[in-house]
Amino acid sequence: HYIFSIEMQDAFLRSIAVLVISCPCAMGLATPTAVMVGIGRAAKNGILIKGGDTLEKLASIKNIVFDKTGTLTTGKFIVSEFTVLNGEENNIKNIIYNIEQHSSHPIAKSLCSAFQENNSPLKLANINEEKGISISADIDNNTYTIGSSKIYASAKQHDLFVLKNNELIATLNISDELKKDTHTVISTLHKAGYSTTLLSGDKKEKCDILSAELGIKTTYSEQFPQDKIAKIETLVNTNKTAMVGDGINDAPALANATIGISLGNATQIAIQSADVVLLNNEDLSQLTQTMQIGKHTLLTIKQNLFWAFAYNLVAIPIAVMGLLNPMWGALFMAFSDVIVIGNSIRLRYKKIF
Repeated sequence: HYIFSIEMQDAFLRSIAVLVISCPCAMGLATPTAVMVGIGRAAKNGILIKGGDTLEKLASIKNIVFDKTGTLTTGKFIVSEFTVLNGEENNIKNIIYNIEQHSSHPIAKSLCSAFQENNSPLKLANINEEKGISISADIDNNTYTIGSSKIYASAKQHDLFVLKNNELIATLNISDELKKDTHTVISTLHKAGYSTTLLSGDKKEKCDILSAELGIKTTYSEQFPQDKIAKIETLVNTNKTAMVGDGINDAPALANATIGISLGNATQIAIQSADVVLLNNEDLSQLTQTMQIGKHTLLTIKQNLFWAFAYNLVAIPIAVMGLLNPMWGALFMAFSDVIVIGNSIRLRYKKIF
């Protein structure tokens, strides 16, 4: 018996060979194996990535936006100047210590550390924190507020103001320093073709100085949390954007970015809002590693899919012509799976940074 001038047995064997060859095993393995190895390599380097789609998104990032305090800088502030205008110095330090204990902001933590020697418990009421602006509380029927220049207009430049019933009683100047190797990290990102942006709630003067020092061309300073969200949304609409931040103020912006990247010592809400968590808090070296892992994972996926499609493209016509025994077809199909898996495993040992 013949079908299209081909013997029935030969036609049957050709059909089986085509079915075996066209089995999409290699294509099904191409993406998950690469993603699994990519996430594993990232974890080995202290980088936690939430979900395989995050790795693919990382490869498409064009803009990287940085918070300043606690991200580019250490977040460990030193009180460089403390001036009392009205009241007793140790008493005011104790008031600052007790109030700032109720804030998770890096500045608050630093003030608590600086004034912990003046610690004696006070009874606080009506504690209220305005993110990025101030924190206030009632003590002995007096309202004390500690905040930035947004709460008090002054001709002299100070970083923080302490008010008692809206009357200025003390001023503070604080200083922070860059994390180690920050210059190298930013320079490496620029060489890799990323554009960088500084997005901070800090004063314009300090942000401009830091941007000039690091070579960051775009700077947005004195930003409230809602301002950060608006800026991130604008950038995301222009290009795929990653946001790197560590505080409560950054959490909404992290959630709205294409990829949110947080640090291991960040606030809990920032970590939950982020897609990537860098466990090394001392510097940002893991950021460049993260971007490289994302790029090479996507490259590996493309290589795997190319091999899987190329194998089918070549082998199926050969099977149709009857030049491939079904048993050999099964062997070649298994071999294509091994190639895809092997190429994915190669990502684990590949030198990418």
